[in-house]
Amino acid sequence: MDSFENIVASILDRNGYWTRTEFKVDLTTSDKNRIGRPSSPRWEIDVIAYEANTNRILAVECKSYLDSTGVRTQAFAEPGSQHGRRFKLFNESTTRRVVLSNLAAQLESNGLCRPNPDVTLCLAAGKVRNADDLDYIQNYFKKRDWQFFSPEWIRSELRSLAKSGYENSTAAVTTKLLLRE
Repeated sequence: MDSFENIVASILDRNGYWTRTEFKVDLTTSDKNRIGRPSSPRWEIDVIAYEANTNRILAVECKSYLDSTGVRTQAFAEPGSQHGRRFKLFNESTTRRVVLSNLAAQLESNGLCRPNPDVTLCLAAGKVRNADDLDYIQNYFKKRDWQFFSPEWIRSELRSLAKSGYENSTAAVTTKLLLRE
């Protein structure tokens, strides 16, 4: 969902990252064969964010799920389930290694980051099914050194955005309209 991706990118911009949405990662024929997708187009990452001071890249998958039950434990505890198959980078270790290493190499070769960046896989969720799922997901990500942007974190960042100076972004304008008195 482009709108949710743009909101996440706006939040990360405000936190000191430069961002790109719908970033296409180049994969060779060999890479595609290694991940079991020989006819796959380039891999798309919803949001990439780069912090120059730390040479850190965030590869953010965005799942709004606002009008559904939300992200649930099964997405990670049962990778082969219907819900789990939507989270390929999190559940397929070979795919994750290939895509994230190619992402770093591509950004480096294009002069968009310094050599040897630290790449962190992230999930931004607009909705999580319930508190038990939220606890599981947060712990699961922490154990793997991934980053989880919870619905509450996103709401908190948007409330902060509403109090800031003028910014000409859809997220900023909408937040100010809804939250400013």
